[in-house]
Amino acid sequence: MSEFQTEVLPAAVCPSRLMLDQMADKWSMLILASLRDGPLRFNAIKRRIDGVTQKALTQCLRRLERNGIVERRVRTTSPISVEYEITTLGRSLDHPFQALYLWTLEHLSEVERARARYDERAISD
Repeated sequence: MSEFQTEVLPAAVCPSRLMLDQMADKWSMLILASLRDGPLRFNAIKRRIDGVTQKALTQCLRRLERNGIVERRVRTTSPISVEYEITTLGRSLDHPFQALYLWTLEHLSEVERARARYDERAISD
């Protein structure tokens, strides 16, 4: 038997599935990439991620905070500010995310060719 299960289990039975869903969502990796060099305020993160809405960013940051990946810190400056920073646990994602990013660079041309083939078939069907 391999190290990984081959059967896809429902989230109720497989707690890692929910975590994978949350880490591989549309915005999580982009948020973590934005925070990679240090803490940022909400609007600075929003400016770095093209297309993210305020609602989507808020929800994703809350999920990341709840999972211990990001820390939300209130600064008692005048005016009060809130900034987000990657936690030690969140930093442990650097290696797998870097591997995924490198995979995309290495295989981008293959993926683009596959897309073109698919699109040609879809047009002729």
